[in-house]
Amino acid sequence: MKIERNGEQERCLEYKSHNCIGCGICADMCPTSAIKSGPILPIDRGLVKMDYINIDKDKCALCGLCASSCAFNALDFSIDGENIKNMENYPKWSLQTTFDNDTCKYCLNCERVCPKDAITVARVLPDRSKLVTGEIDIDKEKCIDCHICEEMCPADAITIKENGKQSFDISVNKDKCVYCLVCKRVCPQEAIFAACRGCSYGEAEISAEDAEIEGNIIVDEESCINCGWCEDICPVDAVRVIKPFEGEIFTLGKEECKGDSCHACQDVCPCNAITLEDGEVQIHQEHCVLCGKCVKVCPQSNISLKRSNMNLDNVVSKSWDKILSNMIE
Repeated sequence: MKIERNGEQERCLEYKSHNCIGCGICADMCPTSAIKSGPILPIDRGLVKMDYINIDKDKCALCGLCASSCAFNALDFSIDGENIKNMENYPKWSLQTTFDNDTCKYCLNCERVCPKDAITVARVLPDRSKLVTGEIDIDKEKCIDCHICEEMCPADAITIKENGKQSFDISVNKDKCVYCLVCKRVCPQEAIFAACRGCSYGEAEISAEDAEIEGNIIVDEESCINCGWCEDICPVDAVRVIKPFEGEIFTLGKEECKGDSCHACQDVCPCNAITLEDGEVQIHQEHCVLCGKCVKVCPQSNISLKRSNMNLDNVVSKSWDKILSNMIE
């Protein structure tokens, strides 16, 4: 969705629905009430297909306040073709998710847990043939075509092909072979010679360079919502996340909470930060971005959100500062 107007300045507001998490902050901040939130819960449950927000182009003043208040890259506002995020006189979110490649072990944990699929770990594993070395040879004169070695090989490295009733070919794929010596031990004819050079006392033959794992972490900044899952799960503390808000969120412990029979808060959470344990809602603040969606959909008003600070800087307009400060509760 785009709203454009031309005059002394060319102004354009673009809504990127694929990035929107449905928090409704933009609607709360809009000074002309041009933005309305849709039915969050039915949308997230897949009951209706529509955007989280609707912008009335006749009411929109194209001021850019909604884009500045959005911490999740769902709204872009440009003046004469330049995004206000790049302009000196407009607010800027100080958000980031960074990885220390020198510390990272490329374990893929961050990629697996990211609720927005915003992380890609591109890793290059070492050449296995340099790490597992040895020798293997099969004496075809002794071999009786029993197929035991083929069946027992844990790496599926041995292949036997029948060429007729009394003819066969047996081969070893040395790219697959791990020189475990299983085939040698089970051969009833002692037809297999195998030796491992990279095991036991042979470890010194493998250099650190040969065993090095290389890679790169790619973060889609458009999709990333800085929820902190990657930082929390990283086993070597290689990730640092700056979230949009600081504060706390908690349940009020009301008896009216329906837990398993409702779970509206869990269904809408964009961060997978809400779980149900023994029928009770548990909010894991370490993964929460304090967007407030769960507060808005809870039918029992059982969730309280208090934002103490926002990482939005360079708010130079007093009128804007007054409106944006409403995000702090």
